[in-house]
Amino acid sequence: MKRDLATWYSPSLQKEMPIVSYGYYGFVLLLVPTAAADYLEYERFQLMDTLAPLINSGKLRVFSINSINNESWLNNEMGGEHKAIRHNQFNNYVFDEVVPFIRTNTSAETPIITCGASFGALHSMNLFLKRPDLINGVISMSGVYDLTEYTKGFYDNQVYFNSPANYIPNLTDDWYLSQIRRSNHIHILTGSGDYEDPNASSNFSNMLNNKAIRHELDIWGTEWKHDWPTWRAMLPYYLENKF
Repeated sequence: MKRDLATWYSPSLQKEMPIVSYGYYGFVLLLVPTAAADYLEYERFQLMDTLAPLINSGKLRVFSINSINNESWLNNEMGGEHKAIRHNQFNNYVFDEVVPFIRTNTSAETPIITCGASFGALHSMNLFLKRPDLINGVISMSGVYDLTEYTKGFYDNQVYFNSPANYIPNLTDDWYLSQIRRSNHIHILTGSGDYEDPNASSNFSNMLNNKAIRHELDIWGTEWKHDWPTWRAMLPYYLENKF
C-alpha cells in the first residue's frame, strides 16, 4: 500500500502539522482522530490494514490528520473561551490548509468524505455540516453530537456553532440546507455495547430528519462495543457496500 508522509507549519494553528496519505486514486476519506490521538492512530490500531484492499484497488485514497484536542477541549488548564478559539483554529486548518493540500494531490473534482470515531465522529460531522461546499459527506462512528459533553459546563456562541446537536435544530439558512441535502453520504453508525451511546445517534438522526436531510442511521447490536474492533468492522463494510 502506497504511504506518503507530509508536514508543514500551519498558519492557522501556529505549529507543525503532519499528515499521512495512503493510496493513489479514488474518492478521499479524510480521517479525524479520536480524543487525544494523532495522525497515525488509525494505522496503529490496524484500521488501515482492513482498508488496504479498497485502497489498493483504487476505490479510495485516505488522508489522516492530527487532532489538537489536548490543546482545546481536553486541556484542563485552559479556559473555556480559549478552548473554543483553539477549536476554531483547527477548523480553519482543515478548511484552509488540509482541503487545498488534498486538492493539490488529487483533483478539484475528487469527493472528500470526512470520517472519525468517538470524539472524531463529532468533529467529522461538524466539519461537513459547516462547509458542505468543500466536503461532500461524512461517516461518523460511535459519536455524540453535542459538544457540551466535552466542555465541562462551559457554553458560549462558539460551543454552539461547533455542536451539531445544538445548531442543526435551528438551521434555517437555505444555502446551507441545500448544500447539505445534496450529499448522498451522511452515515451515522454506532454499536450498542459497552460505552456506546446509541441514543445520541438516534437523537441526532431525528434532528436531521426534521430538516429533511437524507442520511443513514445504522445501530449495531450489543456485541459491538466502543472500541477498535467495532470500527475495524464498520468502516470497511460501509466503504465496500455504500460507496
